[in-house]
Amino acid sequence: MCVGAGGVGKTTVSAAVALGLAARGSRVAVVSIDPARRLAGALGIDELSGDPRRIEPATLAAHGIELQGELWAMMLDSKGTFDELISRLAPDGRSREEIFANRIYRELSSAVAGSQEFTAVAKLYELHRSGEWDMIVLDTPPSRDALDFLDAPDRLTRFLEGRALKVLLAPGGVTRGLLGRSTNLMFTVFARVTGVNLIGELSGFFGSLSGLLDGFRERARGVEQLLRDPATSFLIVTSPEQEPTEEAVFLHAQLAAAEMGFAGLIVNRFHEHGLDGHEPAEVARLLSPGLGTALAGRVAGNLADFDVLARRDRESVGSLSKELGERDPLLVPHLDGDVQDLGGLAAVAGRLFA
Repeated sequence: MCVGAGGVGKTTVSAAVALGLAARGSRVAVVSIDPARRLAGALGIDELSGDPRRIEPATLAAHGIELQGELWAMMLDSKGTFDELISRLAPDGRSREEIFANRIYRELSSAVAGSQEFTAVAKLYELHRSGEWDMIVLDTPPSRDALDFLDAPDRLTRFLEGRALKVLLAPGGVTRGLLGRSTNLMFTVFARVTGVNLIGELSGFFGSLSGLLDGFRERARGVEQLLRDPATSFLIVTSPEQEPTEEAVFLHAQLAAAEMGFAGLIVNRFHEHGLDGHEPAEVARLLSPGLGTALAGRVAGNLADFDVLARRDRESVGSLSKELGERDPLLVPHLDGDVQDLGGLAAVAGRLFA
């Protein structure tokens, strides 16, 4: 699991981790639930779907990359995953079709596609149980959303075991438990005007859901166990700037509180080059025979600016390492441009696995 603040290059790092593992012989699936959908571009393909897609050896070879294993990629489709989960858990075909035909379910599942992280972890659970992959690398949303992702199984379990749902599932529960006389009147008028019986739709939806509750509970427990399994590790990805490092410290504390395995720290976009201990005037003097006095002075000034960033980044990484108890973070250097193809991704992977 690659987690961290937004804008730190987490999607690129996730793909590079997967590429590096595949290069060393593993059959790897890299999975994105990043709403920005950048993973396909990082892998040099047009788009990803809700099913794992192999990055073809010929595509990799065009960038000079040869893998001992296999690299697959997919974009989690929450709506499709929710439908798939209903199909899997429904006790029979009739129950499944009743749920799919229900107007409330259609609206709810569309909302889920944009907001419910449980469907994402449910898909991750299925990929894990399939046994097809040696490794699964997950690129999660920015950290505050990632925490929702981590808490999704527990929140679903609390909902399924809560009093509110029991009221909804009781005979007449939607009418007796939630709606007063004025609200009932409003729904009656609404039904006459639109022809849509919302009370009936709600009752039908929650009634159909009752046959799936045991399956949902079991799935929630399975996902919870997977997230805390010793085989599941969390890599925190950050950049050296103050706000992302603060997010990294916050996320590390949340992982520790949830007893989830912290595997390491990756600091992306690290400035490592500057004046190398020299004064700008000395650098200008050393460079002037080859560049001329004017250009050597400009280069020395530019290096002095980078030196400020390099010193800041070293101090930031030192402080972060101490805070997280991580003595050996992986440092990915600041690149001249964005990683937009497999060649750039391979360069990042080479640094991570050096």
